[in-house]
Amino acid sequence: MSKLLLKISCLLLTLVIAVPAQAQVIDDSESGSNLPRFVSLRSDHINGRSGPGSRYPIEWVYLQKGAPVEIVAEFELWRKVKDWQGSESWIHKSMLSGKRMAKVITPGENNLYAKPDYKSEIVARVEDEVVGEIVKCPAEHGFCLLKFGNVSGWLSKNNLYGVYKEEVID
Repeated sequence: MSKLLLKISCLLLTLVIAVPAQAQVIDDSESGSNLPRFVSLRSDHINGRSGPGSRYPIEWVYLQKGAPVEIVAEFELWRKVKDWQGSESWIHKSMLSGKRMAKVITPGENNLYAKPDYKSEIVARVEDEVVGEIVKCPAEHGFCLLKFGNVSGWLSKNNLYGVYKEEVID
């Protein structure tokens, strides 16, 4: 009877030890960075896969270098990303950059302002789906200063994918 009790105790102890090890494998914060977070695509041809590994089928091919994507999960060297249309896929972390970019998401031409104010001078107009580099997004207002090639100007966060509504970027 005592041998049976000892075997059951050992089995239970093994199960209790196995559970925390399994929990570490599915931890969403493997890189130590906050989730979710925005990053950008490092290349103009990136395969988005159905799972975290090269053996999984390709679901999407991303063709716009610099386009922002949101990392929503991590597994080892793979990042589950959500694009501006809401599609999700897995991308190897080497294909992502920490450079903050934003995509214009409102249809048609969008005014780029000289100051973070709709009443200020319009310095340019940018089409939807154009990607620009985020220079800064101060806390005082809902605008971000963006750089599109050699043109810089302010655009409302409401018109952008790649920055959170309350996020401050200095």
